Amino acid sequence: MGKKRVTIIGCGVSGLSCGIRFLEDGHSVRIVAASLPPDTTSNVAAAYWYPYKVSPQDKVLSWASYSYKKFLELTKVPESGISVFELLKIFDHDAEEPFWKGAVRSFRNARSDELPSGYVCGFVAEVPRIETPVYMRYLMKRFIEFGGEIEVLENDLSDINEVSGENNLIVNCSGLGSRQLCTDENSFPIRGQLVRTTNPGLSRGVNDELGPLAVSYIVPRDNDCILGGTAEENNWSLDIDPDTSSDILRKCRILEPKLKNAEVLGYTVGLRPGRTEVRLELEDIAGVARVIHNYGHGGAGFTLSWGCAEEVIQIADSI
Repeated sequence: MGKKRVTIIGCGVSGLSCGIRFLEDGHSVRIVAASLPPDTTSNVAAAYWYPYKVSPQDKVLSWASYSYKKFLELTKVPESGISVFELLKIFDHDAEEPFWKGAVRSFRNARSDELPSGYVCGFVAEVPRIETPVYMRYLMKRFIEFGGEIEVLENDLSDINEVSGENNLIVNCSGLGSRQLCTDENSFPIRGQLVRTTNPGLSRGVNDELGPLAVSYIVPRDNDCILGGTAEENNWSLDIDPDTSSDILRKCRILEPKLKNAEVLGYTVGLRPGRTEVRLELEDIAGVARVIHNYGHGGAGFTLSWGCAEEVIQIADSI
């Protein structure tokens, strides 16, 4: 495609990833957003590569596979905050291997001595881990260094017309904001509450998505641990629920007894941008502009970020 003026709505992981890809191809890019890192949902995520609460499965696999390879490349960039760790996924019942098994470079069934009491099977996969405050800072720096522009809005957009102007192309990465921006009733929040603690020497992540302690996960990072969590659909509350925090600590300490001596450092809440399925498509809005929508990534925003950005570029190339 010829060089375009591109406006991207949203400055989370999806918006920045798309912005960087357009800049790499020589286009002029402006991001408009009411919130910038570190004040985005992306910044508080307990991010590791894992396709969670997102569909359709076939497209998710393609996008996630692409992102997996990109994240492995970024492990060679120290300031990116990307590393690789083992994820132990546990079940209290017989479970099939995940649909994304072929996307990871290392996968095996868990040994019985690796399973917490009450769990009968599991698997261990090597996946990228994203220290979100570090990574989001890295993406912002990379975007600016490549020549990208950022405009901070006083309020969230209510109409795409507000940013149409003379731009050739708009990319909508507004996440949950698309419920209002696009009048999209298929979009909904998936509330996640987290606890941050010191790291008592852990290196492996643990995830119980369906078992007796679900939803529970432990994400050890260099200087702390992120403990979760919740996945409450259609809950818009950003208030910390003390009872939920206590329950998260209780369950995670059962999964990993070493956490009993970990110091609590803080609590966070974020609203994942849920949708019946990811919306990644071109829309011609009469009298406005051509818009590529890229939102509805559920609990897999980071996992799909580079793969979706690449498809956005392919769509833009075709118009």
